[in-house]
This record gives sequence, C-alpha cells and structure tokens, in this order.
Amino acid sequence: MTSLDIQRKLAQKGLRLFTTADFRRALGLSLPTGYKTLERCSRRGAVVRLKNGLYALPWNMPGAMTIANALYRPSYISYESALAHHHLIPETVYSVTSATTRRTKELEAGDFGYVYHSLKKAAFTGYRLSRVGMELVLMAEAEKALCDYLFLVFLKKRALNERIAWQKVDRKKLLRHARLFKPKAFLSWVDHAVGR
Repeated sequence: MTSLDIQRKLAQKGLRLFTTADFRRALGLSLPTGYKTLERCSRRGAVVRLKNGLYALPWNMPGAMTIANALYRPSYISYESALAHHHLIPETVYSVTSATTRRTKELEAGDFGYVYHSLKKAAFTGYRLSRVGMELVLMAEAEKALCDYLFLVFLKKRALNERIAWQKVDRKKLLRHARLFKPKAFLSWVDHAVGR
C-alpha cells in the first residue's frame, strides 16, 4: 500500500487527528505492522507526528485548539487563548493555553507552542464544546477563562492585563467560579479586581 493509498483511507474514515490504534483499525493492520507502517509514513511526510501516539494528515491539519485538546488530556482551552476568543483581551495569542488536572506542562507540536496549567479537580469545570472555525473544541466559558487567568495573577505567575474588557464580564458568574478555587482569599481578591 502506497503512502497516497494510506492517506486516502484515513481521509475516507474522517481521521484528521488520530492515534496509533485509530491508524491500525482504519487500515486493518496488526500491531507490529501498524507501528512499522506508521513509522514509515511519518518519515516520508505522509502523516505528521504531533507526539508519541498522536498523528495528523499534513494536508488536512486540524486547528491548534483542536490539537491542544488532544495533546494533553484532560484539558480545555482557557487563560489567554480563551480570553482572546471571547474578545475579553485585544491581544493576539501565539501559544495555546489550556487548563488541565494533570501537572503543568509546555509542549510543542508543529509550529505551535501549547501551555497547560494545572487546576484542582474542583475547579476543572465551566467549559463546553465551542465552535472555532469549522471545528468543535473544549473551551472555557468567558468568565471561567477569566477566573483561571486571574488565579495565575493571584499566584503572581502573571501580571494583570490592563486591557481586560471588564464591561463584558458577568460578575456573578465570575464570582461563582472563583468560589471553586482555594485559598478562600482568592474570592475576595477577584471581587476587588472586578470592581476596578
């Protein structure tokens, strides 16, 4: 089977972003043959290796936010990336920022950087499937993304962006999300920050 045949089969199955297991199933290959074929396809540029076990078709690459959801799970788009998406900050964001319950991590895949900040499980909420272009991604609601971001400011890991569009923020929703974080001092700090 040629690289072009493999690409066609993957495209027919709707696989733009796929795991090693997805690849083997789509082509009906055994475990050892699947690994060898995938390695050969990756070397030839017929598929793009994003990380061990995660691949994409080079001519039909998913967007950076879709890749971010798949690179490190569980995760959802938040912080500056979601704030920019929801038009709460005017800046262009050059890496995709996400929240995760796993440890904080930075990754690179393709031409993008991906940053994952760790949250306690109790605060890992307030996200939903959102349309970004033609794709659906797990993304924080506007107030949750702001709350996640403000938590980093509270911890002194970020400087407060002076251009946040506070007038677009639902204060009650923001404070409801802030209650999920510890320490409790964060809630009063957020309440003061919103009142600016």
